[in-house]
Amino acid sequence: MEALRETTVWGKGIVSNHTYLLDGSNLVAYIKIGETTPFYFKNPIKNFDKRGRKFEVLKKNPFKVVKDASMIEVKGSNGATYTIDPEAKTCTCPGYTFRGVCKHITGLVK
Repeated sequence: MEALRETTVWGKGIVSNHTYLLDGSNLVAYIKIGETTPFYFKNPIKNFDKRGRKFEVLKKNPFKVVKDASMIEVKGSNGATYTIDPEAKTCTCPGYTFRGVCKHITGLVK
């Protein structure tokens, strides 16, 4: 996964720059400028187009910083830690990212 902060200069009031989380060329999530809560897409946006835009690669992933009292952390079968939002019924695991459903949510929400 790669975190990119957009640095494109668009002109006054035209477009806001955000921070994006990419898995290869697929856009998985973004954080609006001035906010800290990421929005994860149910299905990633394939082949995120970066033409005509400027970005800086972030060394520290801003998506892991976000914590909410209602969020639940689970360990995946490969040992990675994923975050479940039980209210929105979303998960940060690759299964949910690509299919929109995963065993973490189905095991939690019955």
